[in-house]
Amino acid sequence: MIRSILTTPNGNIQEGDEQLFDQWKVVPDSHIWVDMQGETSECVQQLLERFECHPMAIQDAQKERHPPKIEEFDNHTLIIYRGISSFDAKLNFVPQQVCFFIGERFLVTLHSGVAMSIERLFNEHGRTLLALSPEQVALKIMYTSAGYYIDSLLEFEEELSDLEDELLDNGNDVLMRKITAYRSRLVKMRRVFSYHKGITQELTAYDYNHLPRENSETLHAITDVAERFERLYTLTQMYYDICGDLVDGYISISSHQLNITMRVLTVITAVFVPLTFIAGIYGMNFEYMPELGYRYGYFFVWGAMVGIAGVLIWLFRRKGWF
Repeated sequence: MIRSILTTPNGNIQEGDEQLFDQWKVVPDSHIWVDMQGETSECVQQLLERFECHPMAIQDAQKERHPPKIEEFDNHTLIIYRGISSFDAKLNFVPQQVCFFIGERFLVTLHSGVAMSIERLFNEHGRTLLALSPEQVALKIMYTSAGYYIDSLLEFEEELSDLEDELLDNGNDVLMRKITAYRSRLVKMRRVFSYHKGITQELTAYDYNHLPRENSETLHAITDVAERFERLYTLTQMYYDICGDLVDGYISISSHQLNITMRVLTVITAVFVPLTFIAGIYGMNFEYMPELGYRYGYFFVWGAMVGIAGVLIWLFRRKGWF
C-alpha cells in the first residue's frame, strides 16, 4: 500500500498515492509524505530512486533486520528505527522496522506491516506537521512510538509489583520461570532502546542538514524524543534490576529454608549418633561381657540413652538451633 500527503505553501492539502510525486516536483516549497507498507522490493526501489535516494541507503532499508541507525547522505538523511506492531503489559511485543528517508521537502516512510504510530499520525496531526517540515513528522512518529512503549512499561510495573507480593507470600518455581522470562524480554528491549538512545544522542550532538538544530521547533522535537528514549532505557534497566533482585531474594529464601531443614536433620543425627554407638556396643556377640550378667543392666542402658538424648536436646535448644 502506498499513500501520500502533499502540502503546498498556500495551505492546500491533498491525499493520494505515488501520483502526487509529479505535482510535488513542480510546486516549489511543497512538502510530501509518502508512506509505503508491505510493498515489493522493486516497487520500493523505483519510488526511492525517483526521490534520488542513495543506493546504499535503499539497500540498508530493504534489509529485513537492520540495527537502528542514522546516516546522512547528500540530499536526504536515513533513520532506521525499531518500532512496534503490538505490545502488552506482559512485555509480549512484536517489533517492526521503520525506515525514514528525510529530505528537505520530502519524507518517505517504509515498513512491512501496520505501524501504530504512523497510522495515528497519518490520520491526525500529520498534515499540520508536514506543512512545517518533513523532519517534524519523522520525529513525531518516533516520539509517539516511544509513548506506546512507555504506556506498556508502566502497566508492566503493576504486574511486577503484584508478582513481587506473590513471590514473597508463596514463592515457587512457576513464578521464577515467569520472572526469568520477563528478564529475557527486558534484555531484548534494553538492546533496542540502547540503539535508539544512540540515535538521539547523535541528533543532539551533531548537525544534520535535514534535521537542523538551529530550527527551534526541530531542536525541541529532538529533545523530546531524546528524553523519551532516555526514560525508556532507564525504566527497562530499573525493571531488569528489580527482576534480578526478586530472583536473588527467592534464592536467598530457598537457601535459608534449606539451611533450616539441614539444621533440624543435623540435630536429629547428633542426638542419635551416641545412642547408636551405645546400641552398637551392646549389640556385639562376645561371650564375656560383664554387663550382660547385671540384673538391671537393661534399664541402666535405657536410662543412659534417655539421659544423653535429653542433655543434647536441652543443649541444642539453648543454642537456638530449633
